[in-house]
Amino acid sequence: MLSKTITSSPGTDNFSVAAVDLGSNSFHMLVTRVNQGELRPVEALGEHVQLAAGLHKGRLTAESMTRGLHCLTQFSQALAVLKPDAVRVVATNTLRAAKNAAEFTARASTTLGYPVEVISGREEARLIYLGVAHTLADDDRARLMIDIGGGSTEVVIGKRFKARLTESLHMGCVSWREQFFPNGHIKRKAFERAYQAAYLEVLNIRKAYRRRGWDNVVGSSGTLNAIADVLTAQSGEKREITRADLEQLKVRVLGFNNVDELATIKGLKERRRSVFPGGLAICCALFDALEIDLMITSRGALREGVAYELLGRLAHEDVRERTVNAMMERSHVDIDNAERVEEVAAHLFKEIQKSWQLSDADGDLLSWAARLHEIGLSIAHSQFHKHGQYLINNADLPGFSLIEQQALGILVRGHRRKFPVSVFNGLPPGERLRLERLCVLLRLAVLFKYVESAEGMPRFNMKARSYRCDLDFPAQWLSRHPLTEAQLRIEQNYLRKANYQLQF
Repeated sequence: MLSKTITSSPGTDNFSVAAVDLGSNSFHMLVTRVNQGELRPVEALGEHVQLAAGLHKGRLTAESMTRGLHCLTQFSQALAVLKPDAVRVVATNTLRAAKNAAEFTARASTTLGYPVEVISGREEARLIYLGVAHTLADDDRARLMIDIGGGSTEVVIGKRFKARLTESLHMGCVSWREQFFPNGHIKRKAFERAYQAAYLEVLNIRKAYRRRGWDNVVGSSGTLNAIADVLTAQSGEKREITRADLEQLKVRVLGFNNVDELATIKGLKERRRSVFPGGLAICCALFDALEIDLMITSRGALREGVAYELLGRLAHEDVRERTVNAMMERSHVDIDNAERVEEVAAHLFKEIQKSWQLSDADGDLLSWAARLHEIGLSIAHSQFHKHGQYLINNADLPGFSLIEQQALGILVRGHRRKFPVSVFNGLPPGERLRLERLCVLLRLAVLFKYVESAEGMPRFNMKARSYRCDLDFPAQWLSRHPLTEAQLRIEQNYLRKANYQLQF
């Protein structure tokens, strides 16, 4: 969600957005300004944090967190001066995997002044593709896009700006360095093991990707651009990457005993040396397993994709809307029921937004939950609220961060029967209160889905303070709707057990 007020329209040239990418290898910040419908960079900062190298027994070390937070203090200073109209911060593989990721993201959010969203691997792949697609010709050719990051490798097939097939593989240049090239030693057997491990990972997706097919291949970000830079430095002109190039480069790298000796390779930056052998092994495996002959490279990356995605959201072109609508269609949701519940939920939200201190982004989440509250019926009627949470938690939801996805599942889980207090346990206090309040609103909205649409919704008012809600209906309305009145009394008891008071 956005934590700052939007001060200008995304259609104007003075509108700016910032994207911060907390990657496994590097942290990046990109601040851009809208210029004739395109994003033009204002500032780009990056630091080689190598967060993935700080994973020990599944937890981030204090030293690695300190490195990351030190970088973010610098980003924070720049953001304070540049004052972008909207900011989004995303985190990737290492913070998906670390057991103590919540500790770091909380401190990072405080340092930056903006919430950190941990995104899924496939969502990362989709956003990277979006960033890359904006650097390429807008034609109708199918592209295979590959990004070898520090902790994961994203592989996408797409056309124009839409990703059609996305996958995130558990291999990256930093994690491969830690596993196969410890202490910077380069050995032929270690390289072969790294290659074989990567090849096996790619086999998991090879059949599906080869079946769909592509017209050209583009590489993004650190490792692949580093390889392209080396090839360009050797030849003196910009080069694509070919299998023959990779074979020659592999032979040269294996001629060294330690990564420090890679300093003699022209075009290879110092900060890339330690992770270069691992990244090269992954690249070779991808070329061989997917039968790639030639790859061009792009400077587009996750941060560009996040910026374009954020701009789209602010211009009301939110991919999350398409995701929710597609899920409704797949689950054969009763559209009339969903729209009726969404209408009442929006009314209730408008009534108490200020008193309960809810944001516009909270209103969006409530709206999506209202539309999806019955998706569990596609599995079974019994316990369908629990089935709905399962479907949401385990689906690929393009556009949603993992935290948003979890929150959406919680609301759907809590929309009926007993108020599921245990589901909210373990959430940070502020987050818990916010989601509990949204859940109360959804539960109340659901009670009105059996009011005939021809009558229109009652012009009732709602007031809220702390843990109390008051509903005020027109005279005699409840007596004419005995089912709704009965359900409100049942809900009154459910909420009382969760320490909420409902009066009507």
